Amino acid sequence: MDNTLALGESVKSKIGENTSSRPYSMTVERRMKANAAALYEAWTKRFDRWFAEPGQLIMTPEVDKPFFFYNRKDWGSHAHYGRFIRLEKDRLIEMTWVTPKPGTEGTETLIRVELIPEGEGTLLRLTHSGFADEKSCKGHEENWPEGLEVLDEALAGKAVAGATK
Repeated sequence: MDNTLALGESVKSKIGENTSSRPYSMTVERRMKANAAALYEAWTKRFDRWFAEPGQLIMTPEVDKPFFFYNRKDWGSHAHYGRFIRLEKDRLIEMTWVTPKPGTEGTETLIRVELIPEGEGTLLRLTHSGFADEKSCKGHEENWPEGLEVLDEALAGKAVAGATK
C-alpha cells in the first residue's frame, strides 16, 4: 500500500489535540531559499539532515504514526517524541512534540509548519503551541530561529556544523 500524499491531498488525525488549557504559544517566520517540496520532505522524512542526530531517527510521514529521535549532539542530544496529526503535501505539517527538561518538560505540545511559496523560495511559518509555562515557550522561541537557519543552510547544500548531509 502506497501512503504517499498527492499535492493538495490532506490527511488529519482522528485524535484531536486540546492545548487550550496551556495557552503559551510562539510563532516564527523565515523566508527560506528552498521550495516547499524540499522543506516538506525535510520535516517529514529527513529530520536527520538538519535537526536529528544521524542514525537516531525513527520517522514515517503518516498521520498518527509515532516518531522518535535524539536531536544533534551539539544541541544537547535530547530525546524527542511525537506523531504527525495533519499532513498536506508541500503545504502544511502539524505534529505533536514532546521533550524532557529543558524542552517541553514532558508536556505534549503542537507544532504547525505552514509552507507558503514565495518567488523562488518559501515563507515558512512555524507556530509552536501548548506549552505548560512561559519559560518553556520562551526557550523554544529563542531556539527555533537557529533551527530554521540550519535547515535553510542544509537544503542550500552548505556545510552545517555538527550535522551531516
